Amino acid sequence: MINRDMYLKKLIGFKDHPLIKVITGIRRCGKSTLLELFREYLLENGVKNDQIISINFEDMNFSNLDDAQKLHDFVDSRLKKNAKNYVFLDEIQKVVDFQKAVDGLYIKKNVDIYITGSNAHLLSGELATLLSGRYVEIEMLPLSFKEYIEFTGKNDLSRKFADYVRYSSFPFAVYLNNDAGKVRDYLSGIYNTVILKDVVAKKKIADMLMLESVVRFMFDNIGSLMSTKKIADTMTSDGRKISTHTVESYISALMDSFIIYRAKRYDVKGKQYLKTNDKYYICDIGLRSFLLGNKGGDAGYVLENVIYLELLRRGYDVYVGKVGDKEVDFVAIKQDTVEYYQVALTVRDENKLKTELASLQAISDHNPKYLLTLDDDPPANHNGIKQINVIDFLME
Repeated sequence: MINRDMYLKKLIGFKDHPLIKVITGIRRCGKSTLLELFREYLLENGVKNDQIISINFEDMNFSNLDDAQKLHDFVDSRLKKNAKNYVFLDEIQKVVDFQKAVDGLYIKKNVDIYITGSNAHLLSGELATLLSGRYVEIEMLPLSFKEYIEFTGKNDLSRKFADYVRYSSFPFAVYLNNDAGKVRDYLSGIYNTVILKDVVAKKKIADMLMLESVVRFMFDNIGSLMSTKKIADTMTSDGRKISTHTVESYISALMDSFIIYRAKRYDVKGKQYLKTNDKYYICDIGLRSFLLGNKGGDAGYVLENVIYLELLRRGYDVYVGKVGDKEVDFVAIKQDTVEYYQVALTVRDENKLKTELASLQAISDHNPKYLLTLDDDPPANHNGIKQINVIDFLME
């Protein structure tokens, strides 16, 4: 198994706290593996095997536990009365009214609950109401570059970064040894499963071809400012007539399934969030290559996508910055911390360097400012703006 230390440490940190641990993320990003790693940790630290109750609802052996009462009774009958019990419920969204079972188990003093799901609706509606203030969400993403390197080895980082972007960051893909055909087949399975099970079925979408057109459009335009009206108008002018409402519905479904992420705009000087024109990024560049092929002219947007996901992994809320008439690629906010990031393939051309620095120089506050590039040059400092190689940044 690939170690997911960052997420494992979070679970360990919340162990035995009176909170339901909710692990969310796209299918196949490693949620089940994380539970298995945590199980191993528990066993190595004095917890006995019969104190752990683990149910994966994708396993047909548990298909009879299809409603809240059956699930509650099954778990309750296996609890150890005079010991702490650790209950793992994997892909729990398959159970009808699962939130009632979770709530019923949560109130027991000797139960520590961990649940996973592949849809953001896991924490919406009744569950969020029932468990308000009583859960912590751990959002998982596919492998970071640092995790990828921990598995593949630390030699030849530049080549491995190219492989990481070209193939896939989904954990199982690293076992396929960069075999393009096998990776493509694997990504095809993920794509079809997520689209069919997590989007079409849950949202009851009838026009599969139109949905795929929207997916292709979103994948093709990562890192571009756009509105749902602009998307609808562009697709309609290309001969695929679609309403703004339908675009909004499809994007919402794709976000709920963790396929795409939205970066809203933030006015740095006015310290306010803007309601117009967002940017969208995708959970895995390999999925984009699977659907669209490798598009050489998009390398800058691809690099932005990698940095956006990395900032999310590090716990930041990430926005697109507006400074007057200039744009900062990312404003990263975490509690009282604010950082600014500009991302470029190269700034060895003097004019390009000036252009990239200008956006950061327009910010008058003293929060950290970074220029990230693929240039294999020593770190530089431009009057307080730190220039760092992307690979060095990702390996921090």
